Amino acid sequence: MRCRFICLGLALGCLSCGSSKSTAQSDSTNTEVKVVSDTLVRNESSSANPEVEAVPVVVPKGEVSSFSVGSVSFQMVKVKGGSFVMGATPEQSGEATTEEKPAHKVSLPDYWIGETEVTQALWSAVMGSCPSQIQMKGDSLPVACVSWNACQQFISKLNALTGKTFRLPTEAEWEFAARGGVESKGYKYSGGNSLAEVARCDVYASDLYYNVASYRPNELGIYDMSGNVAEWCEDWYGAYAEGEQTSPKGPKTGEVRVSRGGGGTLGAPFFRVSSRDGGAPDRWFYHVGLRLVTSAD
Repeated sequence: MRCRFICLGLALGCLSCGSSKSTAQSDSTNTEVKVVSDTLVRNESSSANPEVEAVPVVVPKGEVSSFSVGSVSFQMVKVKGGSFVMGATPEQSGEATTEEKPAHKVSLPDYWIGETEVTQALWSAVMGSCPSQIQMKGDSLPVACVSWNACQQFISKLNALTGKTFRLPTEAEWEFAARGGVESKGYKYSGGNSLAEVARCDVYASDLYYNVASYRPNELGIYDMSGNVAEWCEDWYGAYAEGEQTSPKGPKTGEVRVSRGGGGTLGAPFFRVSSRDGGAPDRWFYHVGLRLVTSAD
């Protein structure tokens, strides 16, 4: 197995690893929790970053649930279940690697996924402090420098505070949502075929990421599934199995956890919806964060 996240990332000078044992922060003893159970109906037009796209993007009508921890709120978008072809599909323009093959049909039930990546504000509200680097601090920036293990600690505390059952997405759930679910238009990146419309991709950038929801969303109204920070998934990294699958969860064991979505100063091929990366679960990286999922009851 070849893990581009580790090998090429170091060559590009955009990764830095450290032990995750010290990344998890202490509990905040006075955290106020409010779960907003009302389901909102999205029916709005969203404009892309005006510097890169002047044409309004119509976001399909869908369900959004809002939650808050203290004064920090976050939204979850409902992904309607369906089937899709996962992996090296034709629109990936021949850039797909062997790890993205074979393309195979996957079926998934309904679930909810974060409208944005977990922000530094939400991480701090749950954990008491933020591990992201000082020069890249900001409430609306995605949290990064968090290992897969630290993400599990964050989610456990979030669940205890909210009484909900959030988790990391499976790799299949992540890709289905990134492709736009049942509303998919078959884009190369999440939300379009032009990367500049949906993300910033600059290998020479001094800042690795930017405020969430700064660029156009995808067909489901989800932001930054291409670019900003890469996102940990629940699965162990492994070869795809052939044949149709229902709710796959990857190998039972492994050494590397999956991450998806490109990020930081990685090149454009890493931002594609089928691109796969990964890292050891006890390591953190400057440009890797997370996005929440919860099953639909």
